[in-house]
Amino acid sequence: MKVTRDLFNEVMVPNYNPAAMIPVKGQGSRVWDQTGTEYIDFAGGIAVNVLGHCHPELVAALKEQGEKLWHLSNVLTNEPALRLAKKLTDATFAQRVYFANSGAEANEAALKLARRYALDVYGESKNQIIAFNQGFHGRTFFTVTVGGQAAYSDGFGPKPGGVDHVDYNDLAALEALMSDNTCAVMMEPLQGEGGIIRPTDEFAKGVRALCDKYNALLIFDEVQSGVGRTGELYAYMGLGIEPDILTTAKALGGGFPIGAMLTTTKIAEHLKVGTHGSTYGGNPLACAVAERVLDIVNTPTVLDGVKHKEQLFRQGLEAINQKYQCFSEVRGQGLLLGCALTEKFAGRSREFLVAAADEHLMCLIAGANVVRFAPSLIIPDEDIKAGLSRFERAVAKVVNG
Repeated sequence: MKVTRDLFNEVMVPNYNPAAMIPVKGQGSRVWDQTGTEYIDFAGGIAVNVLGHCHPELVAALKEQGEKLWHLSNVLTNEPALRLAKKLTDATFAQRVYFANSGAEANEAALKLARRYALDVYGESKNQIIAFNQGFHGRTFFTVTVGGQAAYSDGFGPKPGGVDHVDYNDLAALEALMSDNTCAVMMEPLQGEGGIIRPTDEFAKGVRALCDKYNALLIFDEVQSGVGRTGELYAYMGLGIEPDILTTAKALGGGFPIGAMLTTTKIAEHLKVGTHGSTYGGNPLACAVAERVLDIVNTPTVLDGVKHKEQLFRQGLEAINQKYQCFSEVRGQGLLLGCALTEKFAGRSREFLVAAADEHLMCLIAGANVVRFAPSLIIPDEDIKAGLSRFERAVAKVVNG
């Protein structure tokens, strides 16, 4: 069968509009399309391919497990899931893990757990969930309602109730909304889709303090910021506070679908047998791959390397901007970076993305005003330099019309 981009329009639901080229092979931070054209990957599958494409150790883990066990129902447990859970709890604040298949599912579990905990411990009136405008927590109806972008949640009928939003980094607004009826505050410790926004130190610590004051659970959505992305294993570690529940996915599987919700023993016990579940959650294939990802990423070599590579990106982007004056700032942390466009180029981030693709560079956007980079954490320095020179050619095309 001849596979072309036109086939997409014939057979797929039109909720995506993918690029004209179809990738067929990846190695490290490079990708090749059907014609053999090579691209440098600064997108990382949206912060997923944390160790690049086809990392030999991940390929080996998948092959090895693939010849042992693929799937078991949750009537049984399995060794890779238990080993991965132990490594996650050893490396974080958490004592208990629930496995799912995606970030949305991990967030769904976190929100259900927070509601159930509040109901059991404090009663029915404690059900308010507060999240932040421009936040993103997934596409299930509950998580997309909690996410702070109406464009994603409107148009599907009545939404789940008891959900309120305030602006990120606005501690006073959060304080005004919180009460003894607040069961949870959900936030990204580094906003991704909302424009690569870091929390101020005062805000992060203030949110934790308000949750303590009102006996509300603090849920950190680390689906995009976790697993080494910021140069810490999880972003909360650089903020000097701990959440009550943390969700992780994307990079956790290095490209193989897996999600996890992490929490404490005290909170976890409220998801008793039968209260929540997942057919594929914790399957041996996903957990075997994720275990290798965690082993590799959670090392000083990789985590310190992220901070070094961030500086290479920042220096290169600063040099480009000195010539073309199109970015107001470079935002973010580690290898989740965003170039915020100046007023002159407002609303045109997609033009930069398309121009980059024409120069054989894969990048991302975070809204209409931010060009986003989320490459492999082990992208070679020479690929960063080569990719930035391609990006400079793309910027020149957009700026010079």
